[in-house]
Amino acid sequence: MNKPSIYGFTLEQLGTWLEEHGHKRSRALQVWNYLYRQRVTTFEEMTDVRPECRTLLEENFAIQTLEEFVKQESADGTVKFLLRLQDGNLIETVLMRQKYGQSVCVTTQVGCNIGCSFCASGLIKKSRDLTAGEIVEQIMKVQFHLDAAGQDQLVTHIVVMGIGEPFDNFDNMVDFINIVKDQKGLVIAPKRITVSTSGLPDKIREFADSDLLVNLALSLHAPNNELRTRIMKINRAYPLEQLMDAVDYYLEKSNRRIMMEYILLQGVNDQKEQAQELAELLADKKQVTSVNLIPYNPVDEHSQYQRSKQEDILAFYDILKKNGINCTIRMEHGTDIDAACGQLRSKQIRKDSQSRKTESARGEAVTG
Repeated sequence: MNKPSIYGFTLEQLGTWLEEHGHKRSRALQVWNYLYRQRVTTFEEMTDVRPECRTLLEENFAIQTLEEFVKQESADGTVKFLLRLQDGNLIETVLMRQKYGQSVCVTTQVGCNIGCSFCASGLIKKSRDLTAGEIVEQIMKVQFHLDAAGQDQLVTHIVVMGIGEPFDNFDNMVDFINIVKDQKGLVIAPKRITVSTSGLPDKIREFADSDLLVNLALSLHAPNNELRTRIMKINRAYPLEQLMDAVDYYLEKSNRRIMMEYILLQGVNDQKEQAQELAELLADKKQVTSVNLIPYNPVDEHSQYQRSKQEDILAFYDILKKNGINCTIRMEHGTDIDAACGQLRSKQIRKDSQSRKTESARGEAVTG
């Protein structure tokens, strides 16, 4: 029987659990220190914790529930991890080396139901949410990788932008954030954590009310309903009018800026008229929003989409800037490996499926 991850507890939750099982709440801080400061991989290494408490924890939880299945390293230092969960499902986690620190992109779901027509993550439908522990353990896997390099590097930034829609796994995502930003644990500053959503208005409002103090990024990708619905089916349920109302609520309630993500698709959403439309859509929010233009990483299964030409990217950028929109062009990472989110996972699943078909064909040939 698979045991849940010990990383799924906030410090308060772990203290409550221990107290309910006959131990002092203060024992939780000892365990927490071993997990996040000393970064042990077995309960036996928690030598200052009473033996009966260690036994109780080992009977009920696991420290390592994710197995490194594939690891790809880019020439620019980006590392993409394909991790296997206890139930055999695969997820992706990415380490991106930035000038300002070590940034990790985490996955929140097995598959994705949002169905953006250009995205590799949605090639395989969502089968389940990840637990808070499985999300936290992705950070720990990367930290163990950094520890093994012996350069005293720490994970400093987190982006919740991997496979899945974080706001569709809201409670586990919130627990994850509270765990990683805890001052007695990993101490990731809230301003260094960014959560990306494709646009669930009710959850954007709930996020604003949660007072987590982390950053929000919105996957916009189109300046009007007709185009956004064509490339992002979620827009059928939540058109831009509803989405922008939720954005206004977030901006007013949180008093924080919001990043608009915009993947540029050649001949689809990267023309000058669309840049002007986007500037007009954000005109009343230009002081509290910014746009991150993202060059597209082509996906084999979505061959109808190609990366925008460099001159079109720069023209789009110039129009936004001339309209007073704060705008950047995202620096690319891992372009010499499976760069697109979900691409490595979908490739591995296709490979496994083909292997099974080949083995089956061989078996039929032998028995025939």
